[in-house]
Amino acid sequence: MVRAAALAAVLVLGGCSVFTPSVEEPGPVAPGANAGPQLQAPLATHAFAFEPRTTAVVGQLQVTTARHEDTLSDLARRFDLGYEEIVRANPGVDPWLPGAGRRIVLPTQFVLPEAPHEGVVVNLAALRMFYFPRPGPDGRRVVYTHPIGIGKVGWETPLGSTTVVAKRRDPWWTPPESVRGEHAAKGDVLPARIPPGPDNPLGVHAMNLGWPSYLIHGTNKPAGVGLRASHGCIRMYPEDIAALFDRIPVGTRVTVVSQPLLYRWQGDSLYVQSYPPLEEHQGKAGAASGSRHAPFGAAISDRMWQRAKQHGGAIDWTLTRQVVNEARGVAVPVSRRGVTYQGYLSSARFVHNALPEGANWDGVDGDRSATSLPPAEQPRSQAAGEDPRGSGSR
Repeated sequence: MVRAAALAAVLVLGGCSVFTPSVEEPGPVAPGANAGPQLQAPLATHAFAFEPRTTAVVGQLQVTTARHEDTLSDLARRFDLGYEEIVRANPGVDPWLPGAGRRIVLPTQFVLPEAPHEGVVVNLAALRMFYFPRPGPDGRRVVYTHPIGIGKVGWETPLGSTTVVAKRRDPWWTPPESVRGEHAAKGDVLPARIPPGPDNPLGVHAMNLGWPSYLIHGTNKPAGVGLRASHGCIRMYPEDIAALFDRIPVGTRVTVVSQPLLYRWQGDSLYVQSYPPLEEHQGKAGAASGSRHAPFGAAISDRMWQRAKQHGGAIDWTLTRQVVNEARGVAVPVSRRGVTYQGYLSSARFVHNALPEGANWDGVDGDRSATSLPPAEQPRSQAAGEDPRGSGSR
C-alpha cells in the first residue's frame, strides 16, 4: 500500500499518462498445474553485442511469474524496465496486486530507433534510451539500453541533437525560477539550492546537456522512471546512471527522437514494435488526433513491405495491425508463417523471477549506486566538467 500511494503521488504530481488496455492476459498458474515450459535463468536486459550493419533488434522476449508480494513496479526495476513498459505489455493485470503465479510479460526485446547509432539515442515514445559507445580495442561494439522518465505534458523533453557538456557526482540542484514558481503556486516553497542527499531529486549522478537546464540524471524517486513525471529532464534508475556515468565522456552526442512505431528486419523476420504516441505528438505523422495508435497508413505499410521484400519475406498484415493498434510495446516478428500475437507471447523464454546475471541493481531499495565496471569495460580517462551551480529542470 505504501508503494501504491507513493507512485500515485508521482502520477498526480507528474501529470503522467499511463496507457492500460483492457485485454486480459493469461491468469495465474494453479499450484500443481502444468506451468508450461521449463524455467530458465533470466537473460541480461541492458547490454548487447552490436554490429552496425546487421543489428536492428536486441534482447529477447521473456515471461516470468509474479510472487505474492510483487507489484509491476517491483518487477519493472528487477528486469530494468520502466513502469509504463511493463504495464502496457500486461493489459488487464492489476499493477499493485498482480497475484502470486500471475504470468508477466517482460518486453525485454527492443527494435533500435531510426537514428544515427552513435552516442546516446533517446526515444521519447518508448521511454527508453540507448548508448552506443565507440568500438573497444578488439573492434567489437556493444549497445546499452535503459528505461527513462521524461518531461510531463507542458514540460516536454525537447527533440533534436545536443551533447553532454558536463558531468557531476553528488550534484547540487538549483531549481529554475519556472519550477520554483510552479511549486510555490501549490504551497510548496523550494529553497534556492538543494544540496546532495536523499532530498535531492537529481540523485547521485547528473550529466548536463547542451540545452540549458536539461540533464540526464538519477533520481531519489525510482518509481518515477518509465513515466512522464519530470520537468523535461531525462531520469534514470540510480543504478543505471551509475553504471553509465564513467562510460559516457563529456562531448558525447545525444540524439532525441520520438518514434512510436518501429519496424526493422532482424534475422529471418521483420519485427514491429508499437507505442502510443506522446500526447503532444498525436495528430502528427499520420496519426489521427487523439489516437492512442502509432501512425500506420499506406506510406508506412509500403515501407514495411519494401523492407520485407528485400529479404524475400511476406508480411502478415492482420498481425501487423494488431501489434500497431494494441501498442503494447512488444516487438513481434510479423513476417514468419503461422505466428500469432498470443502464440508469440506463449513461446517467450520462461524465466525465474530474479535479477538477471550482471544486472546493475542489487535488489536493495535506495540508491546503492557504487556500481563498478567489469574489467573489460573500464572506460578511457576523460574530463568530467563540474558545474557548481547544479542547475536543471529535473
